[in-house]
Amino acid sequence: MNNYEQLFNTIETLVFHHSPSGVETEIDIFLLEQFKNLGVETWQDKAGNIIAKIPGQDSTKSIAITGHKDEIGAIVKSLEPNGCLKIRNLGGSFPWIYGEGVVDIIGDNETIQGILSFGSRHVSHESPQKFQQENVPLRWENVWVETKCSIEELALAGIRPGSRVVVGKHRKKPIRIKDYIGSYTLDNKASITILLALAQQVKNPPIDVYLVASAKEEVGAIGALYFSQNHRLDALIALEICPLASEYPIQSGENPVLLSQDGYGIYDEGLNQELLEAATIANISIQFAVISGFGSDASIAMKFGHVSRAACLGFPTQNTHGFEITHLGAISNCITLLKTYCYHV
Repeated sequence: MNNYEQLFNTIETLVFHHSPSGVETEIDIFLLEQFKNLGVETWQDKAGNIIAKIPGQDSTKSIAITGHKDEIGAIVKSLEPNGCLKIRNLGGSFPWIYGEGVVDIIGDNETIQGILSFGSRHVSHESPQKFQQENVPLRWENVWVETKCSIEELALAGIRPGSRVVVGKHRKKPIRIKDYIGSYTLDNKASITILLALAQQVKNPPIDVYLVASAKEEVGAIGALYFSQNHRLDALIALEICPLASEYPIQSGENPVLLSQDGYGIYDEGLNQELLEAATIANISIQFAVISGFGSDASIAMKFGHVSRAACLGFPTQNTHGFEITHLGAISNCITLLKTYCYHV
């Protein structure tokens, strides 16, 4: 019997906890409680990472497995006198991915709702929207958020330049299609689900294992860089989505993906071979890929010399950084593979 229903339910719960880069309190509170309930030593460091440590038989060696907890979205640039918000991207987001609809604006004092707006369609060439219909891609400079609030009401909510904007929670509800899950923010929430499963299943490994729900990955792997700078690690493995596209030899389905290279550099082939051996022991088939326009906690940490060995394990995903679709079996196999690796490291 597979664990797909449990995985779906955990991801759904996590998806409903907003976590835009740098404003991750909602997911932080939940994760701290979940890891502690699983009986593992847990803390939050100064960079905002949530860390669960599984002590090993030999504490002179350690590995870290990261899954970032922040999500992409938008950030408020300015407030207009009529209550409209001008916004810009936060991480690799695009307005046309979200479409017109409800967004949540996270203020210092409360979260309010607004409408991501593109303007009316019934217009002539006298209106800028006409060119967006016919000639040019929609950019953040062309859109706004309608709040129907006064400047004073926005101030009371703590809405200001720098406030984060994410897809409204009622639009985030995941969908199950056979053995696939479709949802916003699988990019981070599915990876966190894998970390929670490992915290539950891995006991007394040969060496120390750090499970790191990393902060601010979408804006430069800031949390992972801080963690890897302050901990001596023998290896770092990042969990990620892996984009499905015609340019990559990756198939949708249950088989996870190991990266050999991404936009930040090469991964450690020795570590990849160790993970491949663990996959063989667990009877899991692995895909390999070289990805452009992509980076992970692992590749960035290795590029800056924080770790000597790094790898990235991904689950094949359609519509990356949009309404993502992935096979629940790929997520399950990532859990099994990493659990096996933790016992054979």
